Amino acid sequence: MTAGEVIGFINLFCVGILAGEEFVLCYGVRAPLASLDERSHIQLRQALIRRLVVVVPALFALSILSGVAAPVRVGFSQGLAFCIAGLLALLTFITVTLLGTVPINSAALTWDPGAPPKNWRTLVRRWERLDLVRCWAAITAFAFFLTATALHLAGS
Repeated sequence: MTAGEVIGFINLFCVGILAGEEFVLCYGVRAPLASLDERSHIQLRQALIRRLVVVVPALFALSILSGVAAPVRVGFSQGLAFCIAGLLALLTFITVTLLGTVPINSAALTWDPGAPPKNWRTLVRRWERLDLVRCWAAITAFAFFLTATALHLAGS
């Protein structure tokens, strides 16, 4: 296995896990979380934030690093445009994360589950809209990198 193939494997693995994690949160966790009472909802939200504050940045870092190396691997083949599109999707993901969901998550960690701020539901709805963008940015990145890899392998 060449260094380029290893980078490609790492890229697809990490971006795929990132997309899967985002998909599960968006479409698997959100509805059950919304059905909980106020205290339970906030406690679970805080627990998820504390757990994912390590997992998501690690996956993203590996995804972007291997994504930057991916165009080097595919060269000026048909897959190059898809690698660049994948990187743009990852940049969308991180921009929405840093400017949108991170500030809300930071605030949510300070909420008292027994006496949350009056606007907590409004903030959660905003977070959910932003998370939908993040989810589809991650899925799109995965689809683009997968396509780039398939085109590169077909051209080899």
